[in-house]
Amino acid sequence: MLVLRMTSLVKWILIFFGLISVIANIVIVCLYSGRLPKCSSKPHHVFKGKHNERSAVFADLSAEEYLQVRDYMSNQKDLDISVNALTKPSGNFLFLIDVLLPRKADALGYLDNNKPKPVREATAVVFYGTLGHIKEYVVGPLPNPIYHRDVTVERYKEELPINARTVTIGEYALISKFINEEVFTKLGKIAKESFDVSKEKTLNYFEGMPRGVKSGERQTWISFFRDLSGMYIHPVGLEVLINHESTNASLWSVKRLLYNGQYFDSVEDLLKQYDDGKVTKIVYKPVQNYASLKLKSKPTGLSPQQFYAQGKRFSVKNNHVMYLEWSFAFGLSSLTGMRVFDVRFKGERIAYEVSVQEAMSVYGSITPGMILTKFLDSSIGIGRFAHELVRGVDCPYAATYIDTFRYIDVSAPQRFRNSICLFEHNTGRPLRRHFSDFFSNSYGGMVNSALVFRTITAIGNYDYLWDFIFYQSGSVEAKVHATGYISSSFNVDGNLKYGHQVAENTIGNIHTHFINFKVDLDVLGVENVFQTKDMKFMNVSLPWMPERYAMVPQLVEAQLKTEKEAALRYDTKTPRYLHIASNRTNRWGHQRSYRLQVVSFTGDSLPETEPEEKSMSWARYKVAITKHKDSEQTSSSLYSQNNMWTPAVDFSKYIEDDESIENQDLVAWVTTGFLHIPHAEDIPNTVTVGNGGGVILRPHNYFDKDPSIHSPDGVYISPGSEGNCENNKMACLAEDACSPVVEPFTYNGFEGTIKFEE
Repeated sequence: MLVLRMTSLVKWILIFFGLISVIANIVIVCLYSGRLPKCSSKPHHVFKGKHNERSAVFADLSAEEYLQVRDYMSNQKDLDISVNALTKPSGNFLFLIDVLLPRKADALGYLDNNKPKPVREATAVVFYGTLGHIKEYVVGPLPNPIYHRDVTVERYKEELPINARTVTIGEYALISKFINEEVFTKLGKIAKESFDVSKEKTLNYFEGMPRGVKSGERQTWISFFRDLSGMYIHPVGLEVLINHESTNASLWSVKRLLYNGQYFDSVEDLLKQYDDGKVTKIVYKPVQNYASLKLKSKPTGLSPQQFYAQGKRFSVKNNHVMYLEWSFAFGLSSLTGMRVFDVRFKGERIAYEVSVQEAMSVYGSITPGMILTKFLDSSIGIGRFAHELVRGVDCPYAATYIDTFRYIDVSAPQRFRNSICLFEHNTGRPLRRHFSDFFSNSYGGMVNSALVFRTITAIGNYDYLWDFIFYQSGSVEAKVHATGYISSSFNVDGNLKYGHQVAENTIGNIHTHFINFKVDLDVLGVENVFQTKDMKFMNVSLPWMPERYAMVPQLVEAQLKTEKEAALRYDTKTPRYLHIASNRTNRWGHQRSYRLQVVSFTGDSLPETEPEEKSMSWARYKVAITKHKDSEQTSSSLYSQNNMWTPAVDFSKYIEDDESIENQDLVAWVTTGFLHIPHAEDIPNTVTVGNGGGVILRPHNYFDKDPSIHSPDGVYISPGSEGNCENNKMACLAEDACSPVVEPFTYNGFEGTIKFEE
C-alpha cells in the first residue's frame, strides 16, 4: 500500500513539474516574440539613380486640372455645355475629360535630348443632344487653360453621330423611369403574380448591346433579374425591347416583349393573351440567394501573409516607379485602363508604352437580351470602374496603394482611393536553379521575386484583374484574369444549345473574352525590324554515317517586311517566336531583340461577314505589327459599342496601307483571352484560375547572358558552406527575423459607385 501511495505521489509530482515546464516555455516564447524588432519601413536597398521628374508628361490629370478644364469649358457660353451628371439626352453634356498624351517624338525629345517639354493638354468629349452630334476638343495649356480646338474630324475623318454616344447616368435615370411607367405599372397583375413586383419591390435590369442592328438605331433589349445581390444569375424570364433613338424621352416606346420564351408586340398584347390563358405563366416563388457572397463558414484564421523584412525595394514618386534595375511611368485611363510608359531596364528603354486597349465579349443565346450581345468595354470605360482594392485580398496587405482621379459621366472629378496597388511578390518558385549531382556538387538558385503593378476593374458583372509584372530576368508580363458573375438568361426551349444550366431556370451563356494590348517596344531605339523564328524537322545525313539519315529539328528564321505580312491571324498557323529586333548585335553576333510570347485560349473571333465585326477587327490577329503613328493611338474607341456598323476606329484600316516595317518605329497589337463555357462551378462567381491570358515580353539575345545572375537574391551553396550567410541569405533568416508593421484596415470603395440621383 505504501509503495502504491509513493508511486501515485511521484506521478502527480511529475505531472506538476511537466505543467510548470510547459507554462514556462510558453511565457519565454511570448516574451521573446515580444522582443522581436519591428521590420524596418526604410529600405535597406540602395536605389540606382533617381526618380525621373520628366515622367510627368505621361501623368493622369490631377483633380485640380480636371476642375480647370471643366470650368473653362462650361464658361464658354457659345458651347452651351452642362456639367450636371443628370443632364438629359436632349441637352449638351460634358461627358469626359482625359489627359491628351504628347506626340511620341515630342516626348522622346524631352526625355532623352533636353528638348522643350510638350504642352500639357486634355481631351474633352461633349455629347450635343441639341445638335445631334458628338464633339472632341483639345483644351490647353494646363494648368490654367485658355484655348479649345475641335479635333473630331481630324481624329475620325467624319462627324460623330449622337447615337454613337455611351448611355449616360442621365439617360439611365430616364430609362428606369420609362420602364416603371410603361412596363411594370401597366403589367400590374402579371408583374405581381410572376415576379412579385410591387411599389416596395422592383426588378433590376441588364442591357444587351449593341443597341440595334444598324447605324443610327438605339433600340435596346433589356433583361430583368431579381433584386438580389448577384442579380446577374437571377433571370426572371421577362425581356423588353425599348426604342430610345430620340434624345426626347417623351418619344420613346416599347417595341417588343419576351415573356417565358413567347414574344408579344406590346404590353397590351401580353396582358390580353395572359388573361385569355394563351400564355405559359411564370409563377413567382421565393428562392435562396445562391448568388450571395456572404460567408458560408466562419473565418477560423489568417491565410499566409507576406511582409518586407528589410523595407521595400521599390519606390513610387508621383507617377514614376523604381524597382531594382527597372523604372517606368504609369497612368490609368478612364476608357482603356492601365498603362505604363518609358519602361527601362538597367537604364535602357525597353518599351515606350504597354497598355490595355480593349476588352470584348461575344455571347450566344436564344433569348434576345443576349443573342446579339457583343460587349466592347472601353466604350463604357475600363479604367472608369477601378474602385478601391481590398487590402489583403485584392493585393497583399503590405502593398503600396495609390489613389486615382477620374472625370467621366460626373459633375466633378472623383477620387478613387487605393485603386492601384504595387508590391514585390515571391512567386513561390525559383526564377532559376540547378543542383549539381555529377562530377561536382553544388547548388545555385534564385528566388523569383517580381514587382506587380495592379488594378482591378469591375465592369458590370465581370471583374478584370490587370497585372503588369516586372521580372529580374528583364522580362515584363502584361496579364489579365477574369472573375465576378457570369451573364445568364432564363431557361427556355432551345437555350441549352448556348450554355449549361447552372441554377433553377438559369442558363450560363457561352461567350468569348478577347483582350487587346498595345506594346510599343523600342529595342535600342526606334528603328526596329520584325522577325519570326520557329522549327522544322529536316531529314539530315549523319556526318559520320553518310548513308544513315535522321529527322532533326532545325531553326527557321524570317524577317517580315510589311504590315500585311506581319498581321498574324488567329485562324492561321503563326510562328512560335515573334521578335521586335534591333540591327545591333550582342557579343555573340545575334540581333538584340525582345520576344512577344502570347498566352491565350481564345475562342473564334466574330466572322468578318458580320456587320459588327469592323468594330472589333483587332481580334482577327494574334499579333499585328504596324508602323507607329500618333494618329493610330488606340485599337478601339469610346464610340465603337453603340455604332458597331460604322465604327469611328476600324483597326483593320491601320494595316490596309501596308507600309514598310523595316527599320521603323514599330507597335505590336497583341490579342489574348479565353473561351468561357459557364458551368456549375461558376456559381456564385467565376474564379481566376485558368480564366485569363496575356503577353510576356522576353529578352532574346538582347543581353550576353541572363541579367538576373547579378541579382542580390542569388543563392550559392557548396559542400561545407551550407550555413554560410555570405552566399546564402536564407541561412541567416532566423537572425533577421522581425515583426511586421501592420497598418490598420480601411475601406472606402463604395464612395465612387454610380448613383442615378442628385
